[in-house]
Amino acid sequence: MSSDMTPPPPLPGYGPAIPPPVPPRKPRTALVAVAAAVAAALVSAVVTAGVTGDSEAEPAPTVTVTKTAAADGAAGADEDAAQADDESTSAPEDDGDGVYALDDTVVYDPDIEVSLTGLKRSVTGEYAEPENTPYLQFTVRLKNGGKKAFDATQLTVNCSYGQKGKTSDSVFDSDAGLEGGPETKLLAGRSLDVPWGCELPKGEKLIQIEVTPDFESDAAVFTGNVK
Repeated sequence: MSSDMTPPPPLPGYGPAIPPPVPPRKPRTALVAVAAAVAAALVSAVVTAGVTGDSEAEPAPTVTVTKTAAADGAAGADEDAAQADDESTSAPEDDGDGVYALDDTVVYDPDIEVSLTGLKRSVTGEYAEPENTPYLQFTVRLKNGGKKAFDATQLTVNCSYGQKGKTSDSVFDSDAGLEGGPETKLLAGRSLDVPWGCELPKGEKLIQIEVTPDFESDAAVFTGNVK
């Protein structure tokens, strides 16, 4: 008996067998859109992670501008106060504009007194500088009433004469004891007399003598007429 079987004949009234339906393919455009969305999501996640960083990352340093400005202001205030103290200790005790009569005594803080004595006219000798010149001779008296030695080597004296304030050169005459400023310190409780001379023509009477005891002090301006 043969094993080959013959298919049964088709039923009457029916056509050939119909294959099962094939499901439609999705459009390629949809797949590309999905892939792009996934890629965008991944990029967004990477960018977010890079920006935010780890939650335990150290904070960025801050600039303390306000504190620095405040510190500078305080330092400036301290410097201003120190400068004010220096000015109060180096300025003469005067209620006016620093101008005094020829016979006044000017007191600097701490307790340095400056005065002029022995004003008289004279004429320099042939070996003086300048020679044979009329001048005003006087003595600058310094008195140290403080508790520390005073550096008298810093003493400066400048003169002018007349209403127009013409410069009056200092006179150097060893025969008259006019040899410039002192070269010593003035100890506490002591006085020092410094001989000085400034040019003064015979026809002039008004003299102005500016005395500055040291480099830290303001000048005391003595002025008046001399005979």
